[in-house]
Amino acid sequence: MGLLVLLPLVVRLLLPSVKRKISLPILRFPHIEELKNSFAAFLPDGAKTSRFFIILLSLLWICLVLALMRPQIVNQLTEVENEGYDIMLAVDLSGSMRALDFSRDNNRVNRLDVAKEVVGNFVEGRKNDRIGLVLFGDHAYQYAPLTQDTPAVSSMLDDTVISMAGDGTAIGDAIGLAVKGLRDRPEKSRIIILLTDGEDTASSIPPLQAARLAKDYGIRIYTIGIGSNGPVPYPDQYGRIVMAQTRLDEKLLGEIANTTGGSYFRATDSNALEKVYEQINKLEKSKGQKRQYLIRTPLYRYPLGAALGLLVLIALVPVVSEEVRKRQYGF
Repeated sequence: MGLLVLLPLVVRLLLPSVKRKISLPILRFPHIEELKNSFAAFLPDGAKTSRFFIILLSLLWICLVLALMRPQIVNQLTEVENEGYDIMLAVDLSGSMRALDFSRDNNRVNRLDVAKEVVGNFVEGRKNDRIGLVLFGDHAYQYAPLTQDTPAVSSMLDDTVISMAGDGTAIGDAIGLAVKGLRDRPEKSRIIILLTDGEDTASSIPPLQAARLAKDYGIRIYTIGIGSNGPVPYPDQYGRIVMAQTRLDEKLLGEIANTTGGSYFRATDSNALEKVYEQINKLEKSKGQKRQYLIRTPLYRYPLGAALGLLVLIALVPVVSEEVRKRQYGF
């Protein structure tokens, strides 16, 4: 591409001189004389000579060739290789999460509000981890894929409402869906944290079978039971607070955790989740993939702009005298 700079010289040497008169194109512009007079002070004394005219044409051609070569500045950025876990959170949104057996500032709050606070604090503290979110009720579905945008996951969890996935409790389906989201991630970093307040009532996959599937993939499951067994305050359909019977299947949650090498905790307050932190920090961290990015800044606009400026300057230069033109160009 750089050899194009020599093209006019090669053409001048190889082609014979033109003996007949050729009508040269003329650049016409309104008030051209006024422009010439305005720029006359900036032109050197030899502006009317062919040498200056050839220099301008040469610079114009060089600038055009440089623009055609598309120069650019290339900055290479390398993504920092971080260490972290791949954590899929499975959160129960069944109707029993309306139970008001928790309190905050001497006010009754339901179980989901407590779960949002506990899980939200957990997510906000995992800056280098990849967090995903599975919600379940009658059915389980992936609400957020694995991502390092932990504030977004926390915000999405905060927007959830009770029974948006149905009033049942599909623990097995939630585990199976979480396993599907983690199975392709590096080993020894895959974790499921399951939060629920009841017993399995709607799964198409038995919870223990789903737990064994997680074990086959080397995924640990930490289960957290929320709420109390027995009669608890519960808002009825008329807004009245009545006592309702709830049951937390702690045996099942314990077996799920033990099958995969995890642990079971009771989340009666936020301190229960601190034990989960301690267990997770003992695991081996996985390394993220290193990526390189090239940021290209094009520079062709600068020689192109210079070429346009030279073209305007050539138009303002007085016409080369007839004698000099005949001597130099042969016509």
